[in-house]
Amino acid sequence: MSRTIDRPALVVGFLLLAVAAIIAFDASRQTITSNYGVGPTAMPYVVCTGMVLLGLAHLFVAFRDGLPKPEAADGRALLWVGGGLVGLIACIALGGGFIVATAILFSCTARGFGRDALPTDIAIGLVLGTAIYLLFLKLLTLSLPTGPLEALLS
Repeated sequence: MSRTIDRPALVVGFLLLAVAAIIAFDASRQTITSNYGVGPTAMPYVVCTGMVLLGLAHLFVAFRDGLPKPEAADGRALLWVGGGLVGLIACIALGGGFIVATAILFSCTARGFGRDALPTDIAIGLVLGTAIYLLFLKLLTLSLPTGPLEALLS
């Protein structure tokens, strides 16, 4: 009985470990300090730990026999989600602001997952984006990218 290696899981495992190493290296070079408790460098280490665990899990799975083969990827869904990410980046870069960018990402992702109610999804995205923006601005006192809608709320 010969063992087969799941190459995609192996590649993803090594990529996750490489990204974790980059995050750890970047976090170790941060010079921001905190006068109280946990500083801003804590979160990159939490993310790094999660990436290491996921990477090791993928490597473990790569050498196991009898695992089900994944389904083929839905190219159209990937294009919708990828397009939403590109739209988010472009909207923020062009000054559209966080709320509109979030609405674009939400509606494209919903479409990628098969939902066919674009006007409703844009409205939901605008409401969620506004709630998140206000949470960050008022409660956490952190600024997110601003645009015309954010100027009305500030």
